Amino acid sequence: MDGNQQEIDPRITLWRTIIQGDQKSWVLFEHNTCLILMEPEVDLTAQARQIMSKWGPVVAGTPAGDFNIINLPNPPGGWIVTGHHPDMLNYVSPEDLNTPDTPDFMIGLLGRGNRDQDGHSLKIVHIEDKRLTK
Repeated sequence: MDGNQQEIDPRITLWRTIIQGDQKSWVLFEHNTCLILMEPEVDLTAQARQIMSKWGPVVAGTPAGDFNIINLPNPPGGWIVTGHHPDMLNYVSPEDLNTPDTPDFMIGLLGRGNRDQDGHSLKIVHIEDKRLTK
């Protein structure tokens, strides 16, 4: 590889495959939570951290603890875990699981737990800024 080129994080390639629509700006957090910014503001970093800090942490017994599972076809396979914010998604890979027959609720708990970690750490690993692209 050329010394001036950086290898693209495979999570970025994965989310580019998963997200429908080339015009959407999105932010990827450390634990694979992706936040699609349907109404991007001037500072995407600040906007994403503000939304993630409010909507990312899990609060048991509230809608913040609820989740749904979406099975993804191959490739890439795996699951999307959704929650109470419609534009916040977490990807769970089959490699993240101990057994191939893991129940859906365990997959959901894993994705929800990853979202919770991202809601506390707020560490962004990638910003896909589509505001200037048409």
